[in-house]
Amino acid sequence: MEVLHDLVGYKNRKIYQNTDWFSFSLDSILLARFALPHLRDHRILEIGTGTAPIPLIFSLYTKARIDAVEIQEELVALARKSIKYNHLEDQIQLFCQDILEFQSQLESDQYDLIVCNPPYFTHHDHSFVNQEVHKTLARHQVSLTLDQLLTCARKLLKNGGRFAVVYPTSHLLDLLKTFSSYGIEPKRLQFVYSKKGKESNLCLLEGMKNGKTFLKVLPPLYIHHEDGSYTEDYLNYLTK
Repeated sequence: MEVLHDLVGYKNRKIYQNTDWFSFSLDSILLARFALPHLRDHRILEIGTGTAPIPLIFSLYTKARIDAVEIQEELVALARKSIKYNHLEDQIQLFCQDILEFQSQLESDQYDLIVCNPPYFTHHDHSFVNQEVHKTLARHQVSLTLDQLLTCARKLLKNGGRFAVVYPTSHLLDLLKTFSSYGIEPKRLQFVYSKKGKESNLCLLEGMKNGKTFLKVLPPLYIHHEDGSYTEDYLNYLTK
């Protein structure tokens, strides 16, 4: 069922979703806040935008052009409706393409900032995957591997440009190695915890193309209190 509601934490942004599909998650909200555009950013790209929650959030903080690529036509159709509803057609441009095809059509050094909430699980022929195609593509590396993602980011980023992702903490070592191997030096890292006393399940990582070796670890972000309510840190994170 198709619904229109407030984008989480932003009453002045509306987003269309289909409740039968894989809706955007907390991951996208966290990534958008972690990687807010800088004043000097003129061109931004999101890879795998889904229904475009991150471009919608970014538009509140920047006048930069935002390009967003998504391979699933149904999600692009919803994203277009949201962009039109919020009167952002002049700022956000959607491309219904595979990112590998998209990047092959562009010259290098195009973007100041690239963000991605990538698929988390390596897909094999014997893997159990959800039979709903939208959920499968969102959660498994069916159409894009981590190496392919970094290849695209390396090509499309300007020198000194930033690339940010949200990823499972359990795969952080592979993520750091892959960033560095493609010349995108890890610069900022934040661990996300569901509650205090629990292990971190997500992390946010930002790297810089051809940046110097220096990693800043930010304070941890706790999402819930023991009673399940949101922490002040998380609520402040949404509204800062």
